[in-house]
Amino acid sequence: MSLVVQKYGGSSLADADSIKRVARRIVDTRKAGNRVCVVVSAMGDTTDELLDLAGAVSPSPPEREMDMLLTAGERMSMALVSMAIANLGDSARSYTGSQAGVITDDVHGKARIIDVTPGRIQEALDGGHIVIVAGFQGVSQDTKEITTLGRGGSDTTAVALAAALEADVCEIYTDVDGIFTADPRIVPSARKIDRISNEEMQEMAASGAKVLMLRCVEYARRFNLPIHVRSSFSHREGTWVYEPDEGETVEAPIIAGVAHDRSEAKLTVVGVKDSPGKAAQIFQAIADAEINIDMIVQNISAADTGRTDVSFTLPKSDGQKGVKVLQAAKEAIGFDSLQYDDQVGKLSLIGSGMRSHPGVSATLFQALADAGINIEMISSSEIRVSVVTRDDQLDDAVRAVHTAFGLDTSEGEAVVYGGTGR
Repeated sequence: MSLVVQKYGGSSLADADSIKRVARRIVDTRKAGNRVCVVVSAMGDTTDELLDLAGAVSPSPPEREMDMLLTAGERMSMALVSMAIANLGDSARSYTGSQAGVITDDVHGKARIIDVTPGRIQEALDGGHIVIVAGFQGVSQDTKEITTLGRGGSDTTAVALAAALEADVCEIYTDVDGIFTADPRIVPSARKIDRISNEEMQEMAASGAKVLMLRCVEYARRFNLPIHVRSSFSHREGTWVYEPDEGETVEAPIIAGVAHDRSEAKLTVVGVKDSPGKAAQIFQAIADAEINIDMIVQNISAADTGRTDVSFTLPKSDGQKGVKVLQAAKEAIGFDSLQYDDQVGKLSLIGSGMRSHPGVSATLFQALADAGINIEMISSSEIRVSVVTRDDQLDDAVRAVHTAFGLDTSEGEAVVYGGTGR
């Protein structure tokens, strides 16, 4: 018997009817001769609603208590899906992340999985049960506290469990038919991708494509685990994320897709002395505060002052923390002021074909110029070019670039079956 790990997102579990539909799909997978382990997210917008509720109660809730609160959403889903499966005459067992053996570090809100010890899961599967696991959560190896894995943590839970159980495939069910060349909510003419490499998917996830989260793709790549991204609202073939075989000669398209991200802000350190060690001081202070950074730009220093500006992007959620950290270090670093801007958006063009096709950047910049969109920052890797623009111009930028690279499809609009995109 094959072992299939499935993950269902919040939009697939939005209400009682949706949960019943998912339960039927799980039971059908089981009846097809598979052992089935399922990871579930919280229903609909439950996590966001819990965040709003916490904010209404306290402007700065303790991180430990936030994790205790937020894990409730997935626990509700796992129990309800198990009940729906039982109603269909099959046997299901539900487990929290800690019961499933998901071991993490002790960082609340964005813990990383250290190990998975799925003894109870394996025992339940061997006993003929369908297993339902609450995603997004685990237990700290050191403190034994409940932790959450951050946004998209259920995807990571599913892939980590699939790797630990040596599953044949990890199916990620969502509210679209697969991975598209752009977000179909913004670009209705986006084309579904049938197969995409882990490398390209990692870049898309890191650049803001929300259909799969970065850590999930990294985990799958590390364990050479195929991921099938598909819709829980249809039975169409989705998108396979895979590690190409060595020597695979299938010609990749120049551009795999266009990703966008509204979750970042830009912080500029104005009037820094242009001398060795100053950049190190800035980014060491940011690192000590456990803030991740993305793009970095340093201007040429002014000839009359010998000072320069250093700009970088960071998560909006860490924006004010970053400002406070640098203000506290202002005297040691020696700069004039800080400029914080959270009205920016990032567009990224991704494709392994960039390696062998010149002119990609020229086409990108011309498309943005023709659309009247100004570029504020630029960064690139071997298979990605990213630009920062104004937030209110980002959607237009994505559509313009998508069209410029011939990614639009003539086969009709992409279908978004559910979800608010919140």
